[in-house]
Amino acid sequence: MLGGTFDPVHLGHLRSAVELREVLGLDRVHMIPVHVPPHREVPGISAEHRLAMLAAGIGDTPGLLADDREIRRSGHSYSVDTLASLREELGEQARLVMAVGHDAFLGLPSWHRKEALLSLAHIVVIDRPDHEAPLEPALASLIEGREVASVSAMMAAPCGNLLRLRLPSRMAIAATEVRNRLQGGRSVRYLLPEAVEAYIERRGLYRRHGAVAAGAGAGVRDGSE
Repeated sequence: MLGGTFDPVHLGHLRSAVELREVLGLDRVHMIPVHVPPHREVPGISAEHRLAMLAAGIGDTPGLLADDREIRRSGHSYSVDTLASLREELGEQARLVMAVGHDAFLGLPSWHRKEALLSLAHIVVIDRPDHEAPLEPALASLIEGREVASVSAMMAAPCGNLLRLRLPSRMAIAATEVRNRLQGGRSVRYLLPEAVEAYIERRGLYRRHGAVAAGAGAGVRDGSE
């Protein structure tokens, strides 16, 4: 499970998903657009548009799936509910992994039903170089005894472990900068898949005066839960 707003999905998101699948040996990566983020502003582009852009960006990439389960669910998009849905679908013995970025990991103690997350899945933290900084006590307590040093150690059980992982490619693309470029009429070539850029152009999304009208409605997991 790799969740986020995907507002819009960019090459950094997609490359991370491909590398997560390869490094962890996953059958597939469910890329799940958040519907109503619990801890951040609802995106100005609708969840339906963001899902369609994600599907366009994935195209025929093996093992990546644009999953609409949070969009189909009413209310806030809590990761624990999404994981419970995946666990019910895949069975008790499936190896289930939730990948989160480092900033989202640091905010884990504020997540809804945080204690249940590791009873449903493993957590993989897509790390950054300064991760050696001491953890806040609440987070250290939450993951105490859970951290493992290898993929094989993590996958020895269906859930319950935490692994820090540095992916081979570290593409420093920020969706905020992509949106700013789109709103300013500047090039986003080589930041977005061509199919996503074409979708945005056809529907007039992210234009300074057209983003809300074009995407009306409610909106490495990026901190939205």
